[in-house]
Amino acid sequence: MTTRTNQERLRMWLQDAYAMEQEAETMLKAMAGRIEHYPELKARIEAHVDETVQQAAHLRTCIEQLGGSVPVARTALGEVMATVHAAGNAMMSDEVAKGLGISYAFEHMEIASYRSLVIAAREAGHPEVAGVCEGILQQEVAMAEWLLEHQEAVILAFLRREQAEGVTAKR
Repeated sequence: MTTRTNQERLRMWLQDAYAMEQEAETMLKAMAGRIEHYPELKARIEAHVDETVQQAAHLRTCIEQLGGSVPVARTALGEVMATVHAAGNAMMSDEVAKGLGISYAFEHMEIASYRSLVIAAREAGHPEVAGVCEGILQQEVAMAEWLLEHQEAVILAFLRREQAEGVTAKR
């Protein structure tokens, strides 16, 4: 069994995070592009797309500073998976409600990943990378909190729209 150095592990986890952000960007853009009747949710998702693009750029810089490159195959696979996932969501009659829950769960996966990255970066002696990951972590926490705080309003709006005659609720 090969033992990796802390720096090698950090670089690998940064590459995973980069691929995760590419997947997130694809999913978020697809979701925002389909939302029609929930303007506050759409606006927050679009803002998070911008954050996600910046996060990926910061991760790319960190990876390159550690002598690595962005994972092309993993990134492409993540984007394909996100596209398939988005297409599946589009077929659900309660797309906005399910999308809200899926987004909340995805944010928590990102939160766990960035917490690990902060620890690994500190242990590998890269405080600047830890700082970048801490910044991204705070953005992910803020998005998860926003989703939780707005869940009731979105779900109630969905339920009311679903009950209204001649009104579309799913998006």
